[in-house]
Amino acid sequence: MKRYLKINEKDNVAVALLPLKKGDITEEGICLNEDIEAGHKFALKDIESNEAVIKYGNLIGYATKDIAKGDHVHTHNIRTSLGDNDSYVYEPINIEEKTKEEDTFEGFLRPDGRAGVRNEIWIVPTVGCVNSVVKKMETEAQKFVSGTLEGIVSFNHPYGCSQMGDDQENTRKILADLIRHPNAGAVLVVGLGCENSGVDEISKYLGSYDEERIRFMVCQEEEDEIAKGLSILEELSELTKKDRREKISMDRLIVGLKCGGSDGFSGISANPTVGKFSDLLIERGGTTILTEVPEMFGAEKGLMNRCINEETFTKTVSLINNFKDYYRENHQTIYENPSPGNKKGGISTLEDKSNGCVQKSGTAAIMDVLEYGDTVKRKGLNLLSAPGNDLVASTALAAAGAQIILFTTGRGTPFASPVPTVKISSNTGLYERKKNWIDFNAGELIDSEEMSLDQIGRNLYDLVKETASGRKVKAEEEGYHDLAIFKKGVTL
Repeated sequence: MKRYLKINEKDNVAVALLPLKKGDITEEGICLNEDIEAGHKFALKDIESNEAVIKYGNLIGYATKDIAKGDHVHTHNIRTSLGDNDSYVYEPINIEEKTKEEDTFEGFLRPDGRAGVRNEIWIVPTVGCVNSVVKKMETEAQKFVSGTLEGIVSFNHPYGCSQMGDDQENTRKILADLIRHPNAGAVLVVGLGCENSGVDEISKYLGSYDEERIRFMVCQEEEDEIAKGLSILEELSELTKKDRREKISMDRLIVGLKCGGSDGFSGISANPTVGKFSDLLIERGGTTILTEVPEMFGAEKGLMNRCINEETFTKTVSLINNFKDYYRENHQTIYENPSPGNKKGGISTLEDKSNGCVQKSGTAAIMDVLEYGDTVKRKGLNLLSAPGNDLVASTALAAAGAQIILFTTGRGTPFASPVPTVKISSNTGLYERKKNWIDFNAGELIDSEEMSLDQIGRNLYDLVKETASGRKVKAEEEGYHDLAIFKKGVTL
């Protein structure tokens, strides 16, 4: 196993792949001046104060003091380069258009032409006041689960009332997107009866829908809301048990891309592996969605130049600058990231994290940019406006149409989302330690010199195909399902 990695020929830092000791000599003859933890960086040359620190071939910050060759490079001697909105120029790069390949998975074809990778009944509350009611319904309704009905799941959230403006709109759009999600063979929407975003309001956001498969109930109108809900769920269960898996083209698969709890390996193992998967899926006509806009800051120019046309470039500029404005409107700095866990894992600045984060997007052209609450309209790689928060961003990906989410991590997390969430570890230690959380080990890319990015990307593609065809991920086996909605403003 290699001891360290220089990611790009332009880099003036390298990443330790295993713990290095003070006095160790590199292949280039550099003597390390201090211990370097795995995932952390050390200088490959003398870097003067205010000189650019380069990783991934890109700027990740500036030295705050003179850094000697062999020194540890981290938060104590590097600062962010981020500040006000930048000016951007569209400089499109030539992206090779590859021949489409045919492939299929075993899924549930819905009447509207979309495909589900699960056949579940979802219980969706319109307001947090009925969370306990829908949770009790979920528990008591498990007796209906059998055959091709794979689960009955409720999604608690605290919103739906006492909201105004964008917050109220976000809640309505996200709930409507989930109610129409193809992973749900049927849905029971449960309202209280006096909330701002009650069943009458939510139904307006659905457009045309199957009234047999999407049902509504208002608790204040029922003498026994639990009994009524269970009666409806039993009826829905009989309908969904008629559904069968069938061969469906991979061009109907939409996969969300997300990372969290990153470490110094995330950008060189897990995220590039997901990027290779993304390219493979897109070559088969499928779609991927990259989100967490604040973790594009500092790496956005490379994304912008991959936009399919100038209109998409302009939308990407707005995506970035609107999120920076959101930070400033709330009197926050745009670079208030990485988290303590990220820093402990070796990530020093937001640019450091961002340049690793965008590796998940692979090399494909960016076909479209989605606002929060929008759903996918164009196949291929899409960008989605959502924050970096794991639960909020993953819910936004599911609402945008993702039937599966790939979540890379160097620290580990048990969280789930409304759809199967495949956890991908950046290092083998995490995979071995938390096998009840982690589904796939990208640390093999670091551990074995025989493992290529092409091969591990193909391995992940095969796992996703199996997941789309019914294989449960670890979070599903544990019964975890989470939902979180983006809140920006006042709570009344």
